[in-house]
Order: sequence, then C-alpha cells, then structure tokens
Amino acid sequence: MKTRNRKADAKTKNIAMRRIHTLLNLAKETKNTDPTQAQRYAAIARKVAMAAKIRLPKEHRLLICKHCKNLILPGQNCRVRIRQRREPHVTITCLNCGKQTRIPLKKKGS
Repeated sequence: MKTRNRKADAKTKNIAMRRIHTLLNLAKETKNTDPTQAQRYAAIARKVAMAAKIRLPKEHRLLICKHCKNLILPGQNCRVRIRQRREPHVTITCLNCGKQTRIPLKKKGS
C-alpha cells in the first residue's frame, strides 16, 4: 500500500488551480477573436480540474454550461435574467443548447 505525500498533493493542486485560472482567462480573452480556441481552453481547464480532483472555483464554474460543457460569456452566447417568481434568482440561459441554470439570490435579512 502506497502512502501519499500530502505536501506533493497540495503542490499539485496548487499548480493545477493556477493552470485552470490561466486557461480560463485566456479563453475569455480569445472568445471574440477565435471562439473555437476559447472552447478548447475551457475544455482543457475542465480536464485539468478533473485530473487533479479539484472543483472549479464558483466564478469559473459559472462560465461553463453544465449541459453542453461549452464556455458561456454573458452577452455573447448566453442570456442572463433576474427573475422574481417563487424566490428571486438569476437565470443563465445557454444559447448553444438552450438549457437554463438558476442561481438563487439571498435576501438581505438572512
């Protein structure tokens, strides 16, 4: 049975997280000029996260559609709306696949 070195694991995850940030920032920058390259950057970032067994940070997780796994940027290939029905929430609609993601908004008192 192998024992894992915790420092090595933390270092690997740190490197993976930096690479994910870099790839998704590159994807945002190149989305207007070369959309296929931006999609490739997003796919690589997802694969790095899965290989390192880490979750994408929330700000980056919202940039990837949960259904079609494409990079979505507001105003370019997704629609963002604030809804008041039931409970207030933000609805992000992917214009590639048509799926919607709901993000609940917290009330001021709680």
